[in-house]
Formats: sequence, structure tokens, C-alpha cells
Amino acid sequence: QVRLVESGGGLVQAGGSLRLSCSASGREVRTAVMGWYRQAPGKKREVVAFIFVNGGTSYPDSVKGRFTISRDNAENAMFLQMISLKSEDTAVYFCNLRHDGIEYWGQGTQVTVSS
Repeated sequence: QVRLVESGGGLVQAGGSLRLSCSASGREVRTAVMGWYRQAPGKKREVVAFIFVNGGTSYPDSVKGRFTISRDNAENAMFLQMISLKSEDTAVYFCNLRHDGIEYWGQGTQVTVSS
């Protein structure tokens, strides 16, 4: 019964910023591991950020220093702040929630970075 809905994607020029949101229902985000993934045309889906139950975060080298994942427990939402965007960041971005071996996904939001 978990439902995840992403929003905030769009078209931005290289060097610009976007803030993605993931609204969750059916489970409190503070009790689950959550993350952001992205999938570009012709490429595998890859993780770009994780936030753990204790609030710790993890990022791959490709986005470190540019992307920041966060939670708002009151809103039961997760966010991805992206700055200094590059053309290679262009992808569909997906919200992910994991708990007790079960994964849930949103439908994705398109981020397009022009150059």
C-alpha cells in the first residue's frame, strides 16, 4: 500500500539547479531507507543518493558535492536538491523506499539539462 510520487523535474540549463520531491503514503519515511535513482536513455538505472533511518546519507562519486538528499518527517516526504547540473545528469529520476526486503518505486520525473 506504499505509494511514492515524484515531482519537481523539468528543463534546466547546465549549471542550474532543481529540487525534486517525493511524497510518500502508506509508510513513514523516517522508518525506511529511501533513495533516489536515475535512468538515462540506453543506460542502466543507477543510484544517486540514499538516506538511512538514522539520517545518514550516501552518494556516488558522480554526484558528490552537487546533490543533497533530505527528509521532512512532518510532510512524510523526501527531497533531492541538485546544483551545478550537467548534461550527463539528464535522466528520469525515481524515488525508492525499502523496508523489510520490499522495494517501492515512484513513476519518475524527467530532468533534462541543456548545454
